[in-house]
Amino acid sequence: MENQTPTRVLVVDDDHEIRSLLADYLDTHGFRAFTASDGAGMQRMLDANKVDLVVLDLTLPGEDGLTLCRNLRSDSNLPVIILTARGDPVDRILGLEMGADDYLTKPFEPRELVARIRTVLRRTWALPPNLDTPDATAMRFAGWTLDLRARHLVRPDGVLVMLSGGEFRLLKTLLEHPQRVLNRDQILNLTQGRDAEPFERSIDLQISRLRQKLDDDAKSPQLIKTVRNEGYVLAAVVTVDH
Repeated sequence: MENQTPTRVLVVDDDHEIRSLLADYLDTHGFRAFTASDGAGMQRMLDANKVDLVVLDLTLPGEDGLTLCRNLRSDSNLPVIILTARGDPVDRILGLEMGADDYLTKPFEPRELVARIRTVLRRTWALPPNLDTPDATAMRFAGWTLDLRARHLVRPDGVLVMLSGGEFRLLKTLLEHPQRVLNRDQILNLTQGRDAEPFERSIDLQISRLRQKLDDDAKSPQLIKTVRNEGYVLAAVVTVDH
């Protein structure tokens, strides 16, 4: 681990035995573990402590884990690993769509959780710094404006350009990391909460569609440039309206 202080992990699960087991295991493997049994307890822990990652059970009393994950993601980039006792892949997909970074299906070995925590944190720490945009209303670049409230793009001549949900998330991600090279894994992690599968080209297709909407010549793009063997970079100065 790059940190000088122990990595702080918050385990949120309504099962006392699981909370205690995971907390003890994490503490003995170089982490500093905190625990909570529900959403209210999770929020108290987050308010009182600096936490590096949350391990969040989906089935909780009161607000469920999916709702809590969505709320966390709406105002922070805190990494989240969800736990589910359900085998239905829909729960995994919903969790990732809500912004979770990874998931584990119960029952699991604590050492597998430790491995997942380290992988997620390594990936998170590798991401370049981003613009601070929690309260932003718009992002401006090269004469274009991305309206964050209406979720559409405005051309330099004032014409509206409609974006799909995926195109909006991709453009916003690139704008939040201007003049920084992002590889496919980083882009997928930031937009969809997952890594790229081998030979996956979904990001390349989305980049191509986004370039078309930005009138960015695919043969010689000026806004979204390809860095060979590395990824993509938004090659423009970005300003943020609040």
